[in-house]
Amino acid sequence: LGIDTSCDETAAAVVADGREVLSNIVASQVETHQEYGGVVPELASRKHIEAINYIVSRSLAEAGVTFKDLEAIAVTNRPGLIGALLVGVAAAKSLAYCHNLPLLGINHIEGHIYAPCMVHDALPFPHICLTVSGGHTLLVEVHEGWQYKVLGSTQDDAAGEVYDKVAKYLGLGFPGGKVIDDLAQKGNPSAVKFPRPMRNTDDYQFSFSGIKTSVRYFVEKARRAGLHIAASFQAAVVDVLVYKSLRAVKATGAAAITLTGGVAANSHLRASLKLAAAEIGAEVYYPPMNLCTDNGAMIAGIAYQKYQQGLRDGLSLNATPKGSIF
Repeated sequence: LGIDTSCDETAAAVVADGREVLSNIVASQVETHQEYGGVVPELASRKHIEAINYIVSRSLAEAGVTFKDLEAIAVTNRPGLIGALLVGVAAAKSLAYCHNLPLLGINHIEGHIYAPCMVHDALPFPHICLTVSGGHTLLVEVHEGWQYKVLGSTQDDAAGEVYDKVAKYLGLGFPGGKVIDDLAQKGNPSAVKFPRPMRNTDDYQFSFSGIKTSVRYFVEKARRAGLHIAASFQAAVVDVLVYKSLRAVKATGAAAITLTGGVAANSHLRASLKLAAAEIGAEVYYPPMNLCTDNGAMIAGIAYQKYQQGLRDGLSLNATPKGSIF
């Protein structure tokens, strides 16, 4: 059983042997946070409390199993919103205690990195993973045994976060990822030359705050049709992500790229990364849409691998909202 309450989605899933998804239930809080233009941590925590028991019960029912059939319980305990994480961790600890099951605390980012493995046979190692979400943007070199080397991460705003903020500037509502992606397909990505911060630095770090600020000033000055702004903004973000990912592949000699996280659902990013990778003979793998956004299946999946490696956490497990990436 995998449980994830790291942000604004209450998720639980049952996975067999690390890959066979028997159930994958997610309760979204989008409607709750839309009127505020972003996630309100206190409201997110309350919604998790309301939903967690139902979501867990439904995940077991849909999988056709009971707690007696489970081998272990896994839960995201880092990183994320402290109140949200605590709900999932408390639920998992209670269930593990009541049903005398092993408990595993899982890094949310590791879940995203593992997600492509659940649908693609024999992913090559090592490979480069680009994880892009509302809270995280990082490049990771992934080795066999699910060992990691972090190559670079965002120095300020995550890519998904700037999508939400730019959508707010354009009056497009929340969340911003899909609406900007849809609008951008109708616009001219070359209409506005937004900056590409840190694109040509010698490292693999990212910075998207400057792009966000440039869009804000442009919108305030121009106040004209939003579709070209959306297209140009998206082109700038995707250009940086793709360029640095390809440079990491060349530098490390990795065999492939995986694309994960909520922003992995972005059509332009998927297409651009695949096209650029093909030019250097690299394969690109990404999970289906339901495994891109936060979910319990990816948590249960990577937990299976960790369980086989001997990982066990006691009931002293706690939430670590700003813990290290790995």
